[in-house]
Amino acid sequence: MADASTPYRIKGDTGDWEVVIGLEVHAQVTSQAKLFSGAATAFGAEPNTQVSLVDAAMPGMLPVPNRECIRQAVRTGMAIDAQINRWSRFDRKNYFYADLPQGYQISQLYHPLVGEGSVEIEDGETVKTIGVERIHVEQDAGKLMHDQHPTRSYVDLNRSGVALMEIVSRPDMRSPSEAGAYLRKLRAILRYVGSCDGNMEEGSMRADVNVSVRRPGAEFGTRTETKNVNSVRFVMAAIEHEAKRQVELIEGGGTVVQETRLFNPDSGTTRSMRSKEDAHDYRYFPDPDLLPLELDEAFLEACRASLPELPDAKRQRYESLGITPYNAEVLTAEVESARWFDALLEQGAAPVPAANWVTSELFGALNRLGKSIGDSPVQPGQAAELLALVADGTLSGSLAKQVFEAMLETGDAPGKIVEERGLKQTSDTGAIEAVIGEVLAKNPGQLEQYRGGKVALFGFFVGQTMKAMGGKANPQVVNDLLKKALN
Repeated sequence: MADASTPYRIKGDTGDWEVVIGLEVHAQVTSQAKLFSGAATAFGAEPNTQVSLVDAAMPGMLPVPNRECIRQAVRTGMAIDAQINRWSRFDRKNYFYADLPQGYQISQLYHPLVGEGSVEIEDGETVKTIGVERIHVEQDAGKLMHDQHPTRSYVDLNRSGVALMEIVSRPDMRSPSEAGAYLRKLRAILRYVGSCDGNMEEGSMRADVNVSVRRPGAEFGTRTETKNVNSVRFVMAAIEHEAKRQVELIEGGGTVVQETRLFNPDSGTTRSMRSKEDAHDYRYFPDPDLLPLELDEAFLEACRASLPELPDAKRQRYESLGITPYNAEVLTAEVESARWFDALLEQGAAPVPAANWVTSELFGALNRLGKSIGDSPVQPGQAAELLALVADGTLSGSLAKQVFEAMLETGDAPGKIVEERGLKQTSDTGAIEAVIGEVLAKNPGQLEQYRGGKVALFGFFVGQTMKAMGGKANPQVVNDLLKKALN
């Protein structure tokens, strides 16, 4: 891909092409019940065990909006500084498919719950604002299963009626990496807010990818929509392939047609699924079973007051504490990491050494163990105690590593490990001077070279002294006493 400082271009036989990208992200709302029924939403349940009469579209069943789903969508809109529409309405989107028992989907076309907002992304060194056109609330369809029988397909309605937020971006992205940055940032915001878990592997967040190509600065070209892409990496791969396919088609004398496509993650390619429908093809009309949604100020204020500190604000706060921009970005990328680090600070840990330790030692160990920070064997209080032992001189850096490894293995507190294993650092000048004398006596050749001007050997003497003391000597004291002895 092109460097972040230069525009991303597709190199065709007849010159450069620009790619234009918009994403429609479907995010499952965090709620114990579905959008219009009381059926459960837990992932992984046996097929058709979480289906109410409303979800199955039994005659005479009327939908009732779930207040929590509406609240979560409003909070999401507030998190991206979007317009919250106090009056909105549900519409019926009419189409027939085996996994849609009603023969229509309840959605919001004309009057969505949330209007225009924006998401700020960083792509390399470039900061860019991506516009969000709308967030509307709709119900999910069921799921067809084709691998249970050689000649039949089965229908699982567990997902039928599950609440979704469709977050529609403007066509403001111009490269696969920008789209990836947008999707990661949006997922982080949703997780911070708690309105969606962002688990793309389980299908609770997926993206429809709209791609077109044009000559730089020209009018928009005809777009295709690649449906239900379920990872950031696959979204970027689908864009790259689809943009190149369109360029090759146009330069070969063909025409891009507006259509819906599917992405094959094994081959990294897209294939045609069906011609793309327009809104009039779905014969949208207001749902006669549902009254409009009208939000009062008390409800909006409660939603606003419930918002947590969001990723950008948290990162700025960390940087104001002296933490490097890189460490601040790493710590705020996932809400679990930020919460763990905040808990560490609340235990009294100094921000800068704590950030350095978490991003290097802790994350390195968790990666090695194949664990997430939510499953960390070391808790924030234990980490704060370990960092305090380093700060007060009880442990050197090398001893702290030994104690940390023991904490990972046993789950014991660092103070207990230090006492039981005798790992306390010593600053006893008499003992250190005695060891230094022994080291110099055993290495007369190196001593002569050092005094002859080979000052790089100072590190050798430090290492020999620390080795002789089992790593328990205070490094600063060793350095000071060695300088006196050598000079």
